[in-house]
Amino acid sequence: MTLRRSARVLFVVVILLVLLIPVKIVVVHLACHGVTSAPVERLWTSAAPGALGTTDADQPSVAVFLPARWHTIRAGMVICPGGAYKLLTSSYEGADIARWLNSFGVAAFVLKYRISPRYHHPAPLLDATRAVRYVRYHAARFGLLPDRIGIIGFSAGGHLASTVITHFDSGNPAAADPVDRMSARPDFAVLGYPIISFESPWTHPESVHNLLGSNPDEALVRELSSNLEVTDRTPPTFLFHTAADAAVPAQNSVLFYSALRSHGVESELHIFEYGIHGAGLANGHGYAPRVPALLTWSALAEDWISARWPNQRTWSYSMLFRI
Repeated sequence: MTLRRSARVLFVVVILLVLLIPVKIVVVHLACHGVTSAPVERLWTSAAPGALGTTDADQPSVAVFLPARWHTIRAGMVICPGGAYKLLTSSYEGADIARWLNSFGVAAFVLKYRISPRYHHPAPLLDATRAVRYVRYHAARFGLLPDRIGIIGFSAGGHLASTVITHFDSGNPAAADPVDRMSARPDFAVLGYPIISFESPWTHPESVHNLLGSNPDEALVRELSSNLEVTDRTPPTFLFHTAADAAVPAQNSVLFYSALRSHGVESELHIFEYGIHGAGLANGHGYAPRVPALLTWSALAEDWISARWPNQRTWSYSMLFRI
């Protein structure tokens, strides 16, 4: 009798394991590939302002990651990958971030902006502000609401995002291009270990050089130090950094948070004691390093984003991005 019972238990266990295989396949697929493909859309149908040619490097674009229609909270975010303004870390600070955003219903648009040595300021800012306008103009096509368009950036991409949220305009109503009639002001922002100040001692000299060249004008350096450009119209912002960041000191986020608070802007700052610069989701997937001490930043950011529209919260599978 005991042998029969043991055999039955073993049989049930085997059946359960067999049934779990497709579940595991789905889980791994969602964590690694998301739910949609990512078509690329150029931000300008003709040449971008100041374009130096017609190669792929001269054509700013966004890769479009959309959650399932039944899963969306009708919000979207432009993603600015880092890379010191000389390359774009569009995998773990781009596509991986997009799939994480999709996991709780946020559409994502990974920005390919122009970089050094071919391009300098203001090309990246023109590309990022155009991306916000572009997503807002096409909001209905993407299943979004035009007042739920945010921006997220990391490292130098965090600087670019911080520049957008402090240097936006309301659009040109008389523009021939309807996209240019849209506001470039994001409705909310997330900044990961961002470069904020372009002034010593807290800046990242390589990024300053790549964006502004050698011996930049001091007035421009101050203008692109985002902590000095905050106003009461700067959108709500979530920031995270690590005290151990040896490349971009955490003081950058502290300066920006202090400026936000002094102007009464809704904001949230998390400084983790441990963790390297450039961690992305810190989960060890793909090219992202695994930094257990940093895994919770994405959960905190998800709660902060979702809380903006509490009645729209949807089922989330973001836990898959923290295992």
